[in-house]
Amino acid sequence: MGEKLTLPVPETLYGTYAVALAEPIRDPAALAREQLLRRTAPPLRDLVLGMLGSPMLTLDQRPAEGFPPLPADLLAVYGGPPSEVEAVAAAAHVLAVRAAYRPGRPPAHEWAARAVAGAVGAATSAPVVDVFTPQVLAHDRLFRSLPGPGGAVRLTDWILLPHTTGRDGSYITTRGLARFGLPELQTEHVPPGLVEPWGRLLNGLAHHVLDLWLDELPAGEQPLVVEIPEVVSVGLRDIAAAQGADEPMRREVPVRLRHDPSPDPVLTVLPVEDGPDRLRSLCATLFGPG
Repeated sequence: MGEKLTLPVPETLYGTYAVALAEPIRDPAALAREQLLRRTAPPLRDLVLGMLGSPMLTLDQRPAEGFPPLPADLLAVYGGPPSEVEAVAAAAHVLAVRAAYRPGRPPAHEWAARAVAGAVGAATSAPVVDVFTPQVLAHDRLFRSLPGPGGAVRLTDWILLPHTTGRDGSYITTRGLARFGLPELQTEHVPPGLVEPWGRLLNGLAHHVLDLWLDELPAGEQPLVVEIPEVVSVGLRDIAAAQGADEPMRREVPVRLRHDPSPDPVLTVLPVEDGPDRLRSLCATLFGPG
């Protein structure tokens, strides 16, 4: 129960967004700066404007054929409205917004790149694509996802929980923890009927594991590796916090993490004890019998 997992720390993280434009912008940086002054408040505004004026954030505008095509099929699968997906596919020009920052608090690469792309997209009525997930971000949703004055965000605005169903159950994985330098969480063979509650559990677990990770990355010198516990508790409070809410009940359950480093690093989420129906038992303990 006291074992630790050793995870490598990336040197640099990148946030990348694409603004799908019907026509080119004369001065994307000037437009972004003007819109940020109107649409964002300190301290986020100061952080973003500081990065916009530095080599940490780049704006690259080209004819659409100058970039690899944006994946319209995945944008549709991940909830993109047909009109927005069609606008992305028909874009004559693309503005790529890319920011770089070290792992830790704050995730300035993501906050800055998303804020700049959102400011330009809103000013030009152009769709904004989060290239990491990938998904189209509606402008109102994009601005709601950015941190308020206290720096708080909802983790569910930054990760997805795609799943695929096979003969032995569903495979569920997070898509978004890698933004912060962590491996994604995954669970295989989730029984029918547990996809929704187990997905809620994974949201809460992602919030807790991200906190553990960030607590090991203080400002200043960056370690090459960090350790997190192999056995982690996830509770109703974690699930609520991932959605920006509060939960008075302290009910929680333990799960075990297994680091699978290749080919793509993931943290496989397992019951602490083996046995039949363990996932169902964990969900029943956490959420009550379904």
